[in-house]
Amino acid sequence: MAADLATRPFGIDFGGSGIKGAPVDLSTGEFAAERTRVETPSGGHPQDVAEVVADLVGKGASDGAPVGITVPAVVVHGVVKSAANIDKSWIYTDAETMFRDKLRRDVVVVNDADAAGLAEVRYGAARNQQGLVVVTTLGTGIGTALVYDGELVPNAELGHIEIDGKDAETVSANSVREKKGLSWEKWAERLTTYYRTLERLLSPELFVVGGGVSKNADKFLPLVDIETRIVPATLRNTAGIVGAAVLAAEHHKS
Repeated sequence: MAADLATRPFGIDFGGSGIKGAPVDLSTGEFAAERTRVETPSGGHPQDVAEVVADLVGKGASDGAPVGITVPAVVVHGVVKSAANIDKSWIYTDAETMFRDKLRRDVVVVNDADAAGLAEVRYGAARNQQGLVVVTTLGTGIGTALVYDGELVPNAELGHIEIDGKDAETVSANSVREKKGLSWEKWAERLTTYYRTLERLLSPELFVVGGGVSKNADKFLPLVDIETRIVPATLRNTAGIVGAAVLAAEHHKS
């Protein structure tokens, strides 16, 4: 049993309010032990977050297990390149090196939407789907992930494409629906414009829609008028941790 646990990577989902972690059973895509959550340190500065992450890993990860960590930002070669919803001190932080030095083990750092998207392809709504899958998370903004034949194409910031002269997420995010009190029908019209634009640009095989609002998918997804198949995400709040763990395991093997 101990040897089996040692092969299970540990995924961490770092957000503006909380940091969650759990070991993941790659054969099922489920948590191998109970998820742990702690509050994000006040200010959310990199070194303070690293301290909390080290504590989570120390308590929950097996010796030698690789760790995958999501960050709500663009991540290129382990370096954070944006900070829309985290402290600006993250920008140009070599997060992968920082966490690796702190944890003393293999670490992969990945954009949070990318991790969630990969998890949906490997274990969720897009499992066994070949070709291009576009996973979108509708929340405060619009997060996106591109996965082609099961391989992640990182940092696709398609929530920020310009449509009719406006940043797409400032028109179509779920936060906009809530703020403006849009009906499901009116919001679906905006989503139709958004997904038709992605459709023309990318010709995907499938769209997967995540974010907290996906639990109400029956109220708006059938109203989105596009040619491509579009389905709700299934992993919900576990997706970030699971996707991060998958990437950590694959990086560890290579």
